[in-house]
Amino acid sequence: MEHNTISRSRFLASAPPPWPRNLLGEIRRSVAASPVKLVILDDDPTGTQTVHGLHVLTTWSVAALQAELQKPAPGFFILTNSRSLTPSAAKDLARTIGANLSQAAADTGIPLQVISRSDSTLRGHFPGEVDALLDAMGTPDLPRILAPCFFEGGRLTANDIHYVAEGDQLIPAAQTPYARDAVFGYRHSHLRDWVVEKTRAAVPREFVSSISLTDIRQGGPQRVAERLLTLGAGSYLVVNALTYGDLDVFTAGLLAAEGQGRQFVFRSAASLVRVRAGIVPRDLLGREELVVDNGHGGLFVAGSYVPKTTAQLAALRAEKGLAGIEIKVTDLLDERRQAATVASAAEAAGRALAQGRDTVLYTSRDLVKGTGDAENLDIGQRVSESLVAIVEGITCQPRYLVAKGGITSSDVATQALNIRRAEIMGQALPGVPVWRLGPETRWPGTAYIIFPGNVGDNHALAGIRQRLAPPQP
Repeated sequence: MEHNTISRSRFLASAPPPWPRNLLGEIRRSVAASPVKLVILDDDPTGTQTVHGLHVLTTWSVAALQAELQKPAPGFFILTNSRSLTPSAAKDLARTIGANLSQAAADTGIPLQVISRSDSTLRGHFPGEVDALLDAMGTPDLPRILAPCFFEGGRLTANDIHYVAEGDQLIPAAQTPYARDAVFGYRHSHLRDWVVEKTRAAVPREFVSSISLTDIRQGGPQRVAERLLTLGAGSYLVVNALTYGDLDVFTAGLLAAEGQGRQFVFRSAASLVRVRAGIVPRDLLGREELVVDNGHGGLFVAGSYVPKTTAQLAALRAEKGLAGIEIKVTDLLDERRQAATVASAAEAAGRALAQGRDTVLYTSRDLVKGTGDAENLDIGQRVSESLVAIVEGITCQPRYLVAKGGITSSDVATQALNIRRAEIMGQALPGVPVWRLGPETRWPGTAYIIFPGNVGDNHALAGIRQRLAPPQP
């Protein structure tokens, strides 16, 4: 069934009044008093876009997980980058991490709450990696809770329909370019129908229920807890939410249900993570926290091909004094030209950075598609590997580093920068996370700005450059 685009302002005005009490303080006290550690499996690095003060691991040995579980923070992220994998590889990885988490939890005696964080526009390996994770942890019958809202990016869920905001318009997600993704495309915006579609009808529609805005805004945490306590084994629940206040109510009810012994697993976007971890938002990071004043240029690396990134790149490239280096995807996919293309781009970028010029490395904008999902994923991996090789070939440390797109930023982080554990500093813009590189990395202490492909207006990249420009004498 096709759903209509609606006016965001009119819809918000017509919704039930919000729950009258601020619950974040209560949530923080409950989280602080609980022995449960929150573990967020992130299928690309952009899921850290709402939090600060936590750490992200890019390895998941039992020893590494044991050590992180025993640290004082309420939780931590594991970067899986599974969105770049084939379905079978993503499930294998989920099984490995699930088994290691179970072992680490058993060894330390620390109970876990797991969130499978994925894309707010519904792209990713669902339900495969969630099912594989639960099987490996020995909890295949846990209820699955779906909360894809991401308010900083304008992703809202109402009447069980997931929307993407563009200006004042709320567009059903299935009518956006994200739904035409070459690998993760879908036809339904109504999340009950989306579950049926993604499970290929293995989960019938009547097996998917929801917490409505009325439940949240009129029934409050008690009503939410009642609904959660009635969920059957292996069932699915959709969370409707328009604001962080709605997620506060849901989370207060969730903690009450967990206090009565119930367990759940989550497939969510980034907004729920912040609330469930009891994190108070902080101001955007300033220039002094993001820049190394070494006289070199700043570096942008863009592999994302979604239309929003293309528009943002166009605005950035129109900036004066910028060195733009286009890398043709067809050259990267040609074994005869790939090595020379990488070497030439690395040399040109290093020369421009050393001259103090801000530089953008970007892939050509024509989307090269294969004949199926596996081939499309392989193309994406080969392009990302080439971008990593280019960054590895740059010997001049940039004044700042911005990676655009989830797969690109993950591969640059783990392969070009050698990140194993990084601190999440906060956000450079709403929904744009920043990590501080650890001592094991190529450039220790550097701020790494991870810019999701589907976040920000058309001038967001240009705005980052302007904010981080050297002070004028």
